[in-house]
Amino acid sequence: MKRLLVACVLLALPLAAVAHDGPHFDAKRLAEEVKALSSDAFEGRGPATAGETKTIDYVVAKLKEAGASPGGDLKDGKRLWTQAVPLLRSSIKGTPSLSIAIDGKPMALTQGEQISVRAAMDGSKQVKLDKVPLVFVGYGVNAPERNWNDYADVDMKGKIAIALINDPDFETGTGDFGGKAMTYYGRWTYKFEEAARQGAAGLLVVHETAPASYGWATVKNSNTNTMFDVVREDARSVHPQVEAWIQRDLAVDLFKQAGLDFDALKKQAQQRGFKAVALKNESFSADYAVDAEVITSQNIVGRIEGSKYPDETVIYSAHWDHLGVGQADAEGDTIYNGAVDNATGTAALIEMARAYAHAPKPQRSVVFLAVTAEEKGLLGSEYYASKPLYPLATTVAVINTDALDPTGVARNFTTSGSAKSDLLDALIAIGKANGMAYVTDPHPEAGHFFRSDHFGFAKRGVPALSYGSGNDLVEGGIAAGEAAGKDYVEKRYHQPADEFEESWTFAGMVHDLPMLYQLGSELANSRGWPQWGKDSEFRGIREASAAERK
Repeated sequence: MKRLLVACVLLALPLAAVAHDGPHFDAKRLAEEVKALSSDAFEGRGPATAGETKTIDYVVAKLKEAGASPGGDLKDGKRLWTQAVPLLRSSIKGTPSLSIAIDGKPMALTQGEQISVRAAMDGSKQVKLDKVPLVFVGYGVNAPERNWNDYADVDMKGKIAIALINDPDFETGTGDFGGKAMTYYGRWTYKFEEAARQGAAGLLVVHETAPASYGWATVKNSNTNTMFDVVREDARSVHPQVEAWIQRDLAVDLFKQAGLDFDALKKQAQQRGFKAVALKNESFSADYAVDAEVITSQNIVGRIEGSKYPDETVIYSAHWDHLGVGQADAEGDTIYNGAVDNATGTAALIEMARAYAHAPKPQRSVVFLAVTAEEKGLLGSEYYASKPLYPLATTVAVINTDALDPTGVARNFTTSGSAKSDLLDALIAIGKANGMAYVTDPHPEAGHFFRSDHFGFAKRGVPALSYGSGNDLVEGGIAAGEAAGKDYVEKRYHQPADEFEESWTFAGMVHDLPMLYQLGSELANSRGWPQWGKDSEFRGIREASAAERK
């Protein structure tokens, strides 16, 4: 403990003295890079598309220009600029036939309207389900350590589960899941995984805007296009055959037709001991072909080798991908440009590499990792973390940038989730030295900690955080910041409208990025090893590899 405290002090104490001595980040270059990456020419930066090829070529060229060296896969004893990421790519052929029968009478469902079905990722080439029973499983959680099992005493084999989104505590704010802040049990990814473990034929997640933290447009756009997953030995262990979302109104109607009260059952599901309920005389049918094949996408990896401890690594990360080309919006636009999400973070990564390349060489190595397929489930970062190019035990920390605010300066900043760590403490100290206040994740119920690329590292013990732009704007205060954030989520997030705007000043990013540089530079030029907080679920994992850090 004493050594950890000393390391924390070493990380934090020098910061006030150098608070204004960091590099300058150029707004013009940031704007040019975001504009290029989010232009229609890059076709929404979809993995395994022509847009990926253009993105890789562009980012590699920029990293070279910035002064970084290749840090990817080894070939003939030399590093490439990329790390190959094998992925299972799945898409539904044509229009799926989907319906629910009530008392034997089928009701057709339209893909993207009442329901959004993901292409099967369990290896199926054909999905053909005929009148499969429906069972409401509350929040779809099996958490033995909380003495909670929504699947208790029900055999889900050959059945379709219906589950609520988020945690049982979301609406009450108190309970066995820690209140409003989402746990991993609240994430839709977990719910699909657990349904597979229970042997269910499928799972329908009920969409509600508040607990999901986004509207139906985001669900539709994210789930009705091509799906990707890391290549797994047993895909059926984590993927049921049918993975889908349904509109709340449809769920309410189905419950009513089965003689059930949706709101009453939802309240019951928020209590320990809830028992799954069958929707009597109702069944689900589906018929569609799936085009599934293994393709190779790429992570992009730049590196500056450390002068003294080259085998110890600080990682900056961002995802380069977005949703590609998909369903047209009301204006007929089919390109999901992803300007904020995440051309901003990718541009920040390039300029961070430039800052390090033009500074004295760091003692530890610094890696600039632009990952693929974040939008498909954090797949590029998950692949790197499972097959790291540089050992995780000697990876000092991961600093992720995702969807930064390209507009004005804020008085504060945040992170995705508020997991305690020395790394976060050091960033807070840097912020304070720069007159910036830290605010805990203002929307912990949205589960952002599990939705950014630092998560794959964190769950393997590496101290990691994902930086978030502040909401207390110099011009307009918190009211303006919250309004802008709400407007983005409702009108642009995962929609074609996430496009570059000439009015963006990038003043906020220019203001904030030096703090992230200082954080990484302090780590790269010290012997400190930040650790998770004493009560963190990740601390034990990190401590298990302590012998590898001399």
